[in-house]
Amino acid sequence: MQTKYQPIARDAMAYVLAGGRGSRLAELTDKRAKPAVHFGGKARIIDFALSNALNSGIRRIGVATQYKAHSLIRHLQRGWNFLRPERNESFDILPASQRISESQWYEGTADAVFQNIDIIESYAPEYMVILAGDHVYKMDYELMLQQHVDTGADVTVGCIEVPREEAVGFGVMHVDADDRITAFVEKPKDPPPIPGQPDMALASMGIYVFRTRFLIEQLRRDADDRNSKRDFGGDIIPHIVKHGKAVAHRFSSSCVRAESELMPYWRDVGTIEAYWQANIDLTDVVPSLDLYDRSWPLWTYSEVTPPAKFVHNEDGRRGSATCSLVAGGCIVSGSSLHRSLLFSGVRTHSFSAVTESIIMPNCEIGRGARLHKCVLDSGIIIPPGLVIGENPEHDAQRFRRTESGICLVTQPMIERLAA
Repeated sequence: MQTKYQPIARDAMAYVLAGGRGSRLAELTDKRAKPAVHFGGKARIIDFALSNALNSGIRRIGVATQYKAHSLIRHLQRGWNFLRPERNESFDILPASQRISESQWYEGTADAVFQNIDIIESYAPEYMVILAGDHVYKMDYELMLQQHVDTGADVTVGCIEVPREEAVGFGVMHVDADDRITAFVEKPKDPPPIPGQPDMALASMGIYVFRTRFLIEQLRRDADDRNSKRDFGGDIIPHIVKHGKAVAHRFSSSCVRAESELMPYWRDVGTIEAYWQANIDLTDVVPSLDLYDRSWPLWTYSEVTPPAKFVHNEDGRRGSATCSLVAGGCIVSGSSLHRSLLFSGVRTHSFSAVTESIIMPNCEIGRGARLHKCVLDSGIIIPPGLVIGENPEHDAQRFRRTESGICLVTQPMIERLAA
């Protein structure tokens, strides 16, 4: 029997659901799945869930992919190929396929696990940690596993405390005084409050812990139910709440925080505004999310690049960056950056200015261009002298502009300017 001194993570497998479209990110997910979207100047969104698993001590990981998965699969092959079978480790990329039925796609989150039961059983993990691949946070899954064992739960559901008015977009749990889940409802109009906290609700993080044998039983039962949508939040969890023991695990009890991180940090960066804000927040002197915490590193593909370079030192033509993150391979040539993130291989030419913007890999900012509150997709070439972010009417006609004034820019949008 497990004890609290013996790590449970060594007997667990992490299964990451990474097939989401992420349609609210608009053109950013035209050619990639949401978990593959760049984040933080160097990483991808999925790296947070994967790094949490690795840092928690889990050495068996599977990733289910589906929607426009090429860039995601390429990233996983390049950045997560260090787990070795000879060390009793594994890393499986599991695209939707016709392995179970004639249906090509995973029909839901539960089906994305059900179709790969044979692979899971071949590794024989005692526990399964089911994860969403599209959230930004740091969490020790070992502590959640410990709670699962200590409470004797059939399922343990990771949850965050949110104001009730914000909980309408989540799966929400009604719990008793011992955090046993008594009801689980998807996107309720009137979210149930937390006992003793009438203004707060418990929202699901899309993180579930099961004993593997029990999970497989539930997946097979659900697969035989013609009325099921094959979804964890919509079908599997409500059934267990009604017929078994489901327990809530509060994120605040297992979130990983460096000394500078005062509050638990979890973000769903599923809209352009949320994505922009979470990235720009990293430029703060003391950011809410510390990517420099060496005790809980963010693992990712480390591209081989030369150091970032800043050139020219004349009045009006000085390569400089303030409150910014600049990745390797960038050349800031006689231009200025402020409160911005440059991913690898970006070039900014003389007399250009970039403020409060996210510039994805291999973009080029032309001479004299000015960008303010922009998100540039990868590989964009900004023409010399182009100004974005200063004229709302012009921006709305040419680019995707949000209500808060953030401009999402893609290469086809730039090409249409010259048409």
